[in-house]
Amino acid sequence: MAPTHRWRSVAIPREHGGWGVTLEPVLLGLLVAWSLPGLLLGVAAFGAFLLRTPLKLAAVDMRRHQWRSRSTLAARIAAVELLVVVTAVAGVVVSSGWRWALPVVVAAPLVFVEGWYDVRSRSRRLIPEIAGPVGIGSVAAAIALVGGQTMKVALGLWLIVALRSIASVVLVRAQLRRAKAQPYREVAVHAVDASVASVAVLAAAFEVVPWLGAVAIALLTPFGWWSLWRPAVRAVIVGTHQTLLGVLVVVLTAIGSRAGI
Repeated sequence: MAPTHRWRSVAIPREHGGWGVTLEPVLLGLLVAWSLPGLLLGVAAFGAFLLRTPLKLAAVDMRRHQWRSRSTLAARIAAVELLVVVTAVAGVVVSSGWRWALPVVVAAPLVFVEGWYDVRSRSRRLIPEIAGPVGIGSVAAAIALVGGQTMKVALGLWLIVALRSIASVVLVRAQLRRAKAQPYREVAVHAVDASVASVAVLAAAFEVVPWLGAVAIALLTPFGWWSLWRPAVRAVIVGTHQTLLGVLVVVLTAIGSRAGI
């Protein structure tokens, strides 16, 4: 195996969410409460996202007692990425203390669950595919807190990211199965979309999330109907749609949060 290919295999994550899993909460947090410590938290989040792949490869090889050249390369890459994460977090702690850490601590079990499935090569199961993005969504809350926002606002941002992630994972799984002519449950997708929209509207009524954010989440329901009504599309098209939808949710929520609507 050529060195370039080996590097690629340990450096590029390939889960459904891709970069958007980390980019959306980081972008949302920074748009609502920009700060330099918040930017450092974003760097730490991306570092942790990249760290997952080489760490998983090294852990899987160690678990199988098959330490190879790729295992050594993965361990070295993981060490560098871990150093970036630790340095960024240290910068946040020095400048802003630990107030931002509460959402991350609460989300840690979700990230642990995803990692547990990862090491056992079961990351495509529904539980880890939901647990991971919901856990990573806590970064939006942490960035909001370090930027001076209240805990209520911070948790509201996390809720928006979590609802968006749940709806996205369920729909994407159905779309990919549909494209492969495999069985899927369309009713379940619509039920999840309706539940997610209901929670968002209820949260907006109690002023936990902005109404524009709730509207953005509610738009996922007709999008789900449209996606499963039209002919099946390739995975890359599914990913493009989800990226654009994620940007829409982030932008509307950020506008609503800053404008109070």
